[in-house]
Amino acid sequence: MSKIEWTNETWNIITGCNKISEGCQNCYAEKMHKRLSAMGQEKYQIPFDGAYYHKSELSRTFGKKPKMIFVNSMSDTFHKKVDDEAINEILQACNKNKIHTFQILTKRAERIVNFEYPANVWLGVTIEKAKYKNRIEYLKQTDAKIKFLSCEPLLEDLGELDLKGIDWVIVGGESGYNARPMAPDWVRNIQRQCKEQKVAFFFKQWGEWASAKQLDYELIKQHFQISETLGCILNVPIDKNLFLYKVGKKYAGCMLDGKEYKEYPKLKEENE
Repeated sequence: MSKIEWTNETWNIITGCNKISEGCQNCYAEKMHKRLSAMGQEKYQIPFDGAYYHKSELSRTFGKKPKMIFVNSMSDTFHKKVDDEAINEILQACNKNKIHTFQILTKRAERIVNFEYPANVWLGVTIEKAKYKNRIEYLKQTDAKIKFLSCEPLLEDLGELDLKGIDWVIVGGESGYNARPMAPDWVRNIQRQCKEQKVAFFFKQWGEWASAKQLDYELIKQHFQISETLGCILNVPIDKNLFLYKVGKKYAGCMLDGKEYKEYPKLKEENE
């Protein structure tokens, strides 16, 4: 099972990574790697920056009930320390498990054009800031049947997006102790463009921060009384007209203007 809302299970055939862009600043995988290493789990005894390929995982089975499986939540499949042969072996293993859908997400988009993708592999790139929108162009060059964007953690307004050929967009704010805030208008901009361009939109979470308008006043008041005791009341201006409050992931929730967006892409056959 996975705690990631848009998948059912994770398959970490590669472990370890290194930071390459601003979205990596508070890497959850690095923190989890340290925790699992301290617990004595064998796969995580190698230093996090090793990006180690666990070839024995190729034989893993995933059951007879169809699942969404996120490949390498604790790494990046296209890390420079993972060679082409290993990536092809992973893709072949996905192809052998045809009843399941495998989701692969990367920040190293320049490598993804070098491979052919089985029909049951969904391929995505992370776009956390506008300057990384070029990753979308690499994604469009691939033959992946479903192409998706993960705008998480969303760190600024992405501006205009050309979503032609893109099937799914996931948006989420950052969670964790040092989480950075996300403005509601940044999310609205993406949701609007997904609607206009007929792309499935999945809003995962606000993260640790939310505006007062998004939250029940009495709930905020109660939470702030608790937080004040802990010395945790914080607020951060995104612009002169908006303040975001650090209320925690649970209280911030995942509602955008009173509605949940948990859309998934339709398979190409369903669209034709």
